[in-house]
Amino acid sequence: MNQPLRIGLVGAGMVSRHHLIAWANIADQARIVAVADPSADNAARRADEFKIVQTYASAEAMLEACELDAVDIAAPREMHAPLVRLAAKRRLPVLCQKPLAPNLQEATELAAEVADQTRLMVHENWRFRGYYRDAAAWLREGRIGNVKQAQLTLLTSGVLPGPDGLCPALERQPFMRCERRMLVAEVLIHHLDTLRMLLGPLRVTAARLSRSSDQLVGEDGAVIQLEADNGAAVSVFASFAAHGHPAAQVDRLEILGGKGAISLDGPRLACSGVAPKEQVYDLAIEYQGSYNRTIAHFVKSLRDNTPFETAPQDNLETLRLVEDCYRLSGWEALR
Repeated sequence: MNQPLRIGLVGAGMVSRHHLIAWANIADQARIVAVADPSADNAARRADEFKIVQTYASAEAMLEACELDAVDIAAPREMHAPLVRLAAKRRLPVLCQKPLAPNLQEATELAAEVADQTRLMVHENWRFRGYYRDAAAWLREGRIGNVKQAQLTLLTSGVLPGPDGLCPALERQPFMRCERRMLVAEVLIHHLDTLRMLLGPLRVTAARLSRSSDQLVGEDGAVIQLEADNGAAVSVFASFAAHGHPAAQVDRLEILGGKGAISLDGPRLACSGVAPKEQVYDLAIEYQGSYNRTIAHFVKSLRDNTPFETAPQDNLETLRLVEDCYRLSGWEALR
């Protein structure tokens, strides 16, 4: 049997725990042997919890000292491009958290620069949630016929103060406060990518962004209109400042076809029409499961030398939609 791949993890913040659980799930195929983070406390906490022997204050120090087969980047977005370049110089395959770079131009330049140096996959895990994988399978099976229109809704009160005066989304991810590009670039990027996976190529035809919370620099509301290659109309309606809604993020999706419809309402996925079906999911399990499936796909593709589903060229199409949302809305020009 092949020895497990030796993986170096860069970044020991909040999201890294989900990465580490996923890696532990496939320890017979790949295992984290070292973690690097400028915060010694963060690195030590993750190392203790997941029995990782080696910790480093920087990715450079880790790459210099360790024999690795691949690198997993879970650092802040502004560090993604330099870290990818660092690993690529050593010809190490890379799994990099989304986004590949802060904007489309930088991501395009990075992807071209490292294309001949390394195998690179973007960790875009939303599309790996079980209910979206199942919805994609139903679409491929032709259960609802040709798609006519679709709407994805995300409404949460996460940036509104709760009874304790705190904003739940900002307590969980404080960096959101200062992001000039918040809702679309940080959150809806997942939904735009998932819609692409489900419906094929999309283009943004109109977008309006807004801000309700004075706790943020960037936007917390978005209405986005898109069009699929077959002419189907697709809309995204989202707010992180929606009064009367829970702080937790819950996706709702309607896809209408000529022979039926697919609807997702939180944990419930249903197909109606000529081929009805219904499934219910545990949302907490699916949240971690999306990390598990993403990382398992990365390792399987490395071992089998097969394409990554979220290779840079695919992810650039999602970043193109993000860029068009900001451009067409005029949001940044107005700020």
